[in-house]
Amino acid sequence: MSSSSDRNDRLYINRCIELARQALGQTAPNPLVGAVIVNEGVVVGEGYHPRAGAPHAEVFALQGAGDRARNSTVYVNLEPCNHYGRTPPCSEALIKAGVRRVVVGTVDPDPRVSGQGIERLRQAGIEVTVGVEEAACRRLNEAFIHRIQHHRPWGILKYAMTLDGKIATTTGHSKWVTGSQSRQWVHQLRGACDAIIVGGNTVRKDNPLLTTHGTMEHNPVRMVMSRSLDLPETAKLWDVAIAPTVVLTQEGANPQTIQSLRDRGVEVIEFEQLTPQAVMEEGYRRGFLSVLWECGGRLGAEAIASGAVQKIYAFIAPKIIGGDGAPSPVGDLGLTQMDRAFLLENVHYHTIGDDILIEGRLTFAI
Repeated sequence: MSSSSDRNDRLYINRCIELARQALGQTAPNPLVGAVIVNEGVVVGEGYHPRAGAPHAEVFALQGAGDRARNSTVYVNLEPCNHYGRTPPCSEALIKAGVRRVVVGTVDPDPRVSGQGIERLRQAGIEVTVGVEEAACRRLNEAFIHRIQHHRPWGILKYAMTLDGKIATTTGHSKWVTGSQSRQWVHQLRGACDAIIVGGNTVRKDNPLLTTHGTMEHNPVRMVMSRSLDLPETAKLWDVAIAPTVVLTQEGANPQTIQSLRDRGVEVIEFEQLTPQAVMEEGYRRGFLSVLWECGGRLGAEAIASGAVQKIYAFIAPKIIGGDGAPSPVGDLGLTQMDRAFLLENVHYHTIGDDILIEGRLTFAI
């Protein structure tokens, strides 16, 4: 294959990724998928999967292409499905349309698909190229891949701290550690997630809204972990007309508070043991792909130690506030040696306004 063909393949797969991202936060438990159809160097159809139960990206692209799909090249960031679910298999739709070639970004990890869609296309005489811009395609769907492989949602811990590692002053004042551009970025991150988790202490101290603040149409489910249910009656989170709120507590907690919350439309779930693992299991049952932990240091440490966090977004603001008792973003992990530290891999650095954002996947020291 010529270098120009390689360049075109990469170009169109990146366009698939761009299309797929339009449905961020809206496809769970399905992946983010975009498709592009090209005939004689001209884009004749495009599409993306908008939500679970809706047609897949390939179907929308084929509808746009019509008869021009015959003898075309189809680009898709994730392997076309080959099974009947809520929708018919895309492999059969591509075969019926008479496409000549299919370029796949990455193989679907779902065992119902995994390689079978590609094999079905090849059996029908269609040329299939696999692995174009694979790293970018896998990164786009890292939450979906994790959910399939581990039967848990993808956990993200986000925090903002000063240059000296503080998330608030000694009095607990924290508005604002970072600048407005970073906060805008976080609002968009929320919109890409299915749920946000905070602890009761965050509700008491910060009274957060935990929405996208209008930056995206989708608002995630807001989840509060509280064993004691010592929660303020006037919390903004109890306004479920804005976004749904779920309170997660332990069996035997205050029944009067539970009833009061339910009367206001807040869902309350009682666990035998309220832990990050139990909450992530609940998220999996609900079909979540990704969960954003926006909690304080103690709950953040519990989430990390229990394996409920796979990715870190750490904002560092060019400020110093000091204070021996000022809180830090992660509480006690019980580590006494540096060589046992949790490590970040695939690290990326971004400048957002005056702040630095460090992004990476969490791993253990060996």
